[in-house]
Amino acid sequence: MQEKYSFSQIEPKWQEHWVESKAYKTEKISSKPKYYALAMFPYPSGDLHMGHVRNYSIADVIARYKRMQGYNVLHPIGWDSFGLPAENAAIKHQTPPADWTWKNIANMRRQLKEMGISYDWDREMATCHPGYYKWTQWIFIEFYKHGLVYKKKAAVNWCPSCSTVLANEQVVDGGCERCDTIVTKKILEQWFFKITDYADILLEDLDKLPGWPEKVKTMQRNWIGRSEGVEVSFPLDGRPEKISVYTTRVDTLFGVSYVVLAPEHPLVTELVSGTEYEADVSAFIKKMQGLNEIARTSTDAEKEGLFIGSYCLNPLSGKKVPIWIANYVLLEYGTGAVMGVPAHDERDFEFATKYNLPIRSVIVPAGSAPEAKDQALESAFTGKGIMVNSDSFDGLDSNEGLERIADEAERRGLGQRKVNFRLRDWLISRQRYWGTPIPIIYCESCGTIPVPEEQLPVLLPADVIFKAGENPLATSASFTETTCPQCGGVARRETDTMDTFVCSSWYFLRYTDPRNTEAPFTKSAVDQWMNVDQYVGGVEHAILHLLYARFFTKALRDLGHVKADEPFQNLLTQGMVCMDGAKMSKSKGNVVSPEVIIGNYGADTARLFILFAAPPERDLEWSDQGVEGCYRFLNRVWRLVAQYEPIIKETLNHPASSKGQTDHWASLDAISKDMRRHTHMAIRHVTIDIGTRNNFNTAISTVMEWVNALYIYKEQPTADAAVGREAVEAILLLLAPFAPHITEELWMEIGHTESIHKQAWPVVDEAALVQDEVTVVLQVNGKVRDRIIVPADTTKADLEKMVLTQPKVLEFTEGKAIVKVITVPGKLVNIVVR
Repeated sequence: MQEKYSFSQIEPKWQEHWVESKAYKTEKISSKPKYYALAMFPYPSGDLHMGHVRNYSIADVIARYKRMQGYNVLHPIGWDSFGLPAENAAIKHQTPPADWTWKNIANMRRQLKEMGISYDWDREMATCHPGYYKWTQWIFIEFYKHGLVYKKKAAVNWCPSCSTVLANEQVVDGGCERCDTIVTKKILEQWFFKITDYADILLEDLDKLPGWPEKVKTMQRNWIGRSEGVEVSFPLDGRPEKISVYTTRVDTLFGVSYVVLAPEHPLVTELVSGTEYEADVSAFIKKMQGLNEIARTSTDAEKEGLFIGSYCLNPLSGKKVPIWIANYVLLEYGTGAVMGVPAHDERDFEFATKYNLPIRSVIVPAGSAPEAKDQALESAFTGKGIMVNSDSFDGLDSNEGLERIADEAERRGLGQRKVNFRLRDWLISRQRYWGTPIPIIYCESCGTIPVPEEQLPVLLPADVIFKAGENPLATSASFTETTCPQCGGVARRETDTMDTFVCSSWYFLRYTDPRNTEAPFTKSAVDQWMNVDQYVGGVEHAILHLLYARFFTKALRDLGHVKADEPFQNLLTQGMVCMDGAKMSKSKGNVVSPEVIIGNYGADTARLFILFAAPPERDLEWSDQGVEGCYRFLNRVWRLVAQYEPIIKETLNHPASSKGQTDHWASLDAISKDMRRHTHMAIRHVTIDIGTRNNFNTAISTVMEWVNALYIYKEQPTADAAVGREAVEAILLLLAPFAPHITEELWMEIGHTESIHKQAWPVVDEAALVQDEVTVVLQVNGKVRDRIIVPADTTKADLEKMVLTQPKVLEFTEGKAIVKVITVPGKLVNIVVR
């Protein structure tokens, strides 16, 4: 074999071979158990970055490991290829988004192949391909037919820079997640998915996902935001209308000192019309329309409000309560109205203090003096306690009072218990070109009509004009002008496209049957593979993609298309790749190109470093020295195998029987037995680290220590050839998922003819782990005084007798009384003296 490790020759050779031989093609029919390994598919931005390398290397290690364990593995790749960047590039460079996108896909496909990722390339797909988005449209129509899709006018998040609507989840700190422009509000007719129909089950089924990180489940629980409370009606003073308020603290109802309406609440304009308050209220409403809900509801935002000149009545006490409007109340959340209880809510306390509104205690801590009910508060008391100033409910524990007041409100028809959710329906309309067209037709005679299935896909037109601030699809007469599928009359198409998260909410299902032209997938194929056994991706998708994918899976299950309840059985959220403590990004100028690393050190080194430098769920700090260290290690493995090559080839030509092999292992001297024990301990550690812990960094560290031990073993005069061969082969097998190219090459160099990636994963020989001798630590009063080597089967009694005769022990116990002897067989003896 070559004396020097030459990755530049080895890696292209094996990459070409794997692709041409379809080495990683998934078996459609197999007696093997299935395993679906999937990393979140990339947006084709042009080049892979180190975050991609980490994400796809993690999933590839798992896929390769499972194949060697005897699983039929599905490990596909595709492209989340619709989205705003392509459209912005079209505007900037006058390049069709499709051209820009497919060019980027070709480049990133090349880069992934250069990384040696074991994809089934026959299943590759892109969400912008008509063969894919036809079925995205089909799913939309399925949801529409079953009442999961609707259209309504709504105040939506609007990015002035991107000229498009954003979902609540796409607004970060008051700005657009993509361009950071401050988001405003705009009233538009928009399409929604009724994800709220699934709020309860999405919440409940999180408990069925023990393989998910708890932090991700907590984020989803908080976003869904289930609460139990009472919806109470406050009658307007002198008018027939009522204001509905939802509260989780109905026990504080007697402490209400004001009610706040959202500025957009329809009652507001009615109540101020023709009054002295009209001009000021109108100005306040206009000001609020220029702010997004994140800015208005932020805990850091100053609370602003305005009295509108009207009153309502407390439903239980009958007292008049002033009505205000304020920035922190939103029409879309709850009923668009809240009751202000400043004594028992921090936000209300701040607001009431600012505007000099009454602050009335109705709950005091248990054990408080009687006068506490009338004392001024320095801050809100938000805990539970004893009810005061609450008429007939005085003296009750507030938990009991909450139930009693809820009962009274329901008995008198003043309110009713209700479950509420923070989650809102998913707004999917986007005023963009480069997305899946919404398959809806508008006819003056027939109304809103879904496009018939036989007319799918509704294709994106080429004759559009890209201009900032305008919807490109609306500029194409060939697209907008159509005929009604029911009456044949003149009709027009919907010009909005779908949020790209719609495309990524079901792609894992399409991978199971990606070339199907008659359906999005066959039920037999999707049921065979679902759910995904291991999903790998960023935690930033916790309340976007991951929640939407769960909703799609459950909805499609209910419609009879899939059997799975959940899309992803296990979830690994990898950390970021950082440099100097900051996430790598072009804007910060701290990006390291994967192509440069692969060009200088090879793909195996890049993979090994990205997996060795930190546990996968933690952020990884980039280190040039770490990369060089991994490259040196691979060179060390190459040299080690080169030294063992003649011995290995010789033993390959003289295979021993299993009985003969067992007899041979039994006849080894102590040094060789210790080396075998080291080999099988390493197999055990690496298997556990990959298979149950995803601790790839410690698995690699174990192999590194093992290689060092094997170098030392080779120099021993009694080194056994079979022990050396077993160790070298096991090293290559365990390293194969991490560094597939060098291990494939070395496996062939030592005389094998079948790919290392088709070999069985090494199995621990339990007999090899049994030690003939062990080192026992000797302590006196907890301090180490000596060590001795004894037979591993030495009894506790014999060990204690042996220890008490050791010179070092006698030195520190002479003339002292032995109080007790603490023995841990095979490890430690501690003699306590006085």
